Amino acid sequence: MTSSTRPHAEFRSAYKAFRAIGTRWSDNDVYGHVNNVVYYSWFDTAVNGLLIERGALDIHAGPVIGLVVETQCNYFAPLAFPEPVVAGIRVAHVGASSVRYEVALFPHDDSLPCAAKGHFVHVYVDRATRRPATLPPELLSVLEHLQ
Repeated sequence: MTSSTRPHAEFRSAYKAFRAIGTRWSDNDVYGHVNNVVYYSWFDTAVNGLLIERGALDIHAGPVIGLVVETQCNYFAPLAFPEPVVAGIRVAHVGASSVRYEVALFPHDDSLPCAAKGHFVHVYVDRATRRPATLPPELLSVLEHLQ
């Protein structure tokens, strides 16, 4: 990887929507910071929470569900309990049945760049058959505002 393509921390202005995430005592590991696996949970929580809140996803009875098929994260600075975290969310790509979400995790101080950023890809599938499904209009409407 060359220096021009090396991942770098971004500021909040690069993201379209934000969700607060409370840290928990159990998020910290023996090194005194949030363990790396927790970040992936925060990505999923931030995106799905936003979609549910905006009426784009019905996790209990909707015709489609999103399955994660790819995920990645770069870490720039530690986060630790009890510091609150803010997730910035944007959409990088919308396909016929898939979406690439990009998420950054910011410390409470909004003047600082993200502590980590990454992405995950949801493939939306029919709830019953688990076969790829066309993205519903309600979801497409929300995604449009996140691009």
